[in-house]
Amino acid sequence: MSKLKVLYGELNEEVLASQASELQKSGYQVQTAVGRKGVQEALNKDSFELVILGATLTRDDRHHLPYIVKKGQKAKVLVLHTDGSRHPYVDGNIDTGEDMQHILAKISALHQQPGQAKTMAARAGSK
Repeated sequence: MSKLKVLYGELNEEVLASQASELQKSGYQVQTAVGRKGVQEALNKDSFELVILGATLTRDDRHHLPYIVKKGQKAKVLVLHTDGSRHPYVDGNIDTGEDMQHILAKISALHQQPGQAKTMAARAGSK
């Protein structure tokens, strides 16, 4: 079984390093990116199965990056902030400040879901 390939982006480098380390210890293959520009550069260079947008990214970044992910990848998008629940291109979100156990459970649940975009995202892409 291959490791889930994850791109994890945050604006705060300390949060990024500690969270990414925990994800790697849990068996995920994690590439990190700082800020919107870092996430966009990583998406242009490689493909991922899951893109995690952390709570320290700006609200604007958490809004625009899911569109960019879905435009060029088949990756699922997990937002570590409550505002992700209202976004049509976000596959899952979790409340800011949840512990790693809850984040890992959410990743596992997303990974087990069939590879389909949310209805609005699917409709928007088919036009």
